[in-house]
Amino acid sequence: MDFKADSKLTHILNPDEQRTPRDIPSQVRYDPLTGRTARICHFMELKWPKPDFEAMIRGSESYCPFCPDKIMVVTPFFPEDILPESRMVRGNKVLTPNIAPYDGLSCVAVVSDRHYIPMLELTPELIADNLAMCMEFFRKVHDTGHEESVYHLVNWNYMPPSGSSLIHPHLQVFITSHEPNLMREENRAAAAYAEKNGSNYWQDLIKEEQSRGERFLGRIGRTAWMMSYAPLGVAGDVVAVVEGAHCTMDLTEQDLKDLALGLSKAMAGYDRMGIYSFNMNFFTGKIGEQSAGFHAVFSPRAYFNQALGTADVGALRNLYNESICMSYPEMIADWLRPDF
Repeated sequence: MDFKADSKLTHILNPDEQRTPRDIPSQVRYDPLTGRTARICHFMELKWPKPDFEAMIRGSESYCPFCPDKIMVVTPFFPEDILPESRMVRGNKVLTPNIAPYDGLSCVAVVSDRHYIPMLELTPELIADNLAMCMEFFRKVHDTGHEESVYHLVNWNYMPPSGSSLIHPHLQVFITSHEPNLMREENRAAAAYAEKNGSNYWQDLIKEEQSRGERFLGRIGRTAWMMSYAPLGVAGDVVAVVEGAHCTMDLTEQDLKDLALGLSKAMAGYDRMGIYSFNMNFFTGKIGEQSAGFHAVFSPRAYFNQALGTADVGALRNLYNESICMSYPEMIADWLRPDF
């Protein structure tokens, strides 16, 4: 497994009287599976000031469709052939169709009846219970033989820097026959890897990263936690690979609890940096796709400039799909490893 990087130096002259020379390092890293490049550059201390949460949240309950006074009135129902009970309710959690769908079976899972939950109060129990509700929905739809029941995805945009338009925490839940771009690239590359090497890339990655130790964070049950070598996020990505699972439908109840515990640990580590927002996505193969490997990616999000609300995704990422990380993943791993 090749962890390739091109190291570069930018030569500048400081604006002093002597025009003192200065070299600024950067790296272009290649994802060992797909070859996708990521730039390690624009180095800064990974420390962000937290905003005034009260000011951010104030008044947002008045128009929130997921608060208890509105959710059962304004959210839509599933057709009977999809879900006979119309909505899925699990305690104070509700899974309902997305009124602005991204796919044929596009849903939202409302995490709690609480309008605002600080990141550190997203407990492992709360996360696991929500993932279990998603899995129950996946299995019910799959049992109907629905033609879209191929890939089963959970996405999470938490708080505004992540792209969330609502404060009230909720998951995006998809059942789709269409792979998202990066997931498709990974699955194709993993199939090519299996054909060439006679082994599963994701299981090999666990062994390689654990052996190297530089980016490995730890194990929880059969889930291995590590930093991405070529991250998508400006503060790195935490990757959770579930050993022996090829797709979402392979996950057990214990796997969901282990994923939830690991996500809470990642949140605790990034909270110390001042980060309060993240994306989390499931990456999965089809049922029975032995070359694939189920993994979840946790990617912290931040504003480059808090006062201006400057997004951490600019032209390089948005149009070139070239990601930027502002610290070496190995250094971020050192920061997060005590939480694991």
